[in-house]
Amino acid sequence: MSSTGARRAATSTTVAEAAGVSQSTVSRALRGDPRVRVETRRLVAETAERLGYRPAWLAPPEPAPARTVGVVVSDLTNPFFPALMNPVHDELRILGYGVSLFAERTDIPTGQQALHQLLDRSIAGVLATTATLDSRLHETLGERGVPLVLLNRYVDGLDVDRVVADNERGGAAAARHLTDLGHRRIGVVRGPANTSTSRDRFSGALTALAAAGAEPDARLVREGPYTHQSGYQHALSLLRSPEPPTALLCGNDVIAFGAIDAARSLGLSVPDDISIVGYDDVPMAAWEVFQLTTVRQPLDEMARTAARLLVERLEYAGDVGGGRERLFATSLVTRATTRAVRDRAGT
Repeated sequence: MSSTGARRAATSTTVAEAAGVSQSTVSRALRGDPRVRVETRRLVAETAERLGYRPAWLAPPEPAPARTVGVVVSDLTNPFFPALMNPVHDELRILGYGVSLFAERTDIPTGQQALHQLLDRSIAGVLATTATLDSRLHETLGERGVPLVLLNRYVDGLDVDRVVADNERGGAAAARHLTDLGHRRIGVVRGPANTSTSRDRFSGALTALAAAGAEPDARLVREGPYTHQSGYQHALSLLRSPEPPTALLCGNDVIAFGAIDAARSLGLSVPDDISIVGYDDVPMAAWEVFQLTTVRQPLDEMARTAARLLVERLEYAGDVGGGRERLFATSLVTRATTRAVRDRAGT
């Protein structure tokens, strides 16, 4: 092939032309210069990636501690958190920040060590996905001037940036799906009551069930952590009861996976004998072994938005003002774990 037909290597000039910025802006943006606005840095980074441009000076060492963000998650075995963490990490790296991951167990007394680990390090800001309704994380961070952004959850009356889905509408949509299929005896395996996610999803579901004349018997409602074990044990209890439900509303997909396993362990068919609905739409929900009907949160977009809000809070604090909320719509994803109710005779 002649050299004239070969593709020319990308340069900072071609990146600048493609992005519609100056060559000096390209250099500053790729170095993570905070004087370049967040949106411009992201545009330049994406353009450079698309064109295959990598400046000679760009190296992969970890950023200085002052440009490191602490991200607090809960159970690392829960597939929900990788679905959030991957886009958070990618977005922060584009914007010139490193990530330190801290695991905080909110379901056991000795598990809440992440805060102490955070305070022992030089962290520029914190993005928390585990906040409970009685959380005091903001108070300690505020005393040290460390910005906090909440992702997926919020705390009532707390004036910090938060990125959440419309969980009340999502819970209502899940409940309406089951009542539209004719279910009236519906069990609920909700998440922990001290989280905004569980509270709001349960509230939305109750409103929709009441409107359909299917408000659940209190004996059909269970509460526990967002774990497979909780879903398995509570579903087993409900399905073994003298008058078992015909459908289960689950607080998240992992609880639903446990409920599916419980039903199958009893020789029941999902959805012929029991319909099951989850919440989140983690990647595993679409696996052939589950094909879970669930409520989708736009996790990628939520995660990237939270990362950008935190960087803006770090670099333009004087221009940002009070706590900001970004509320994302949810949507029902119908798969193979729900069907129209049938009577006990099998018709």
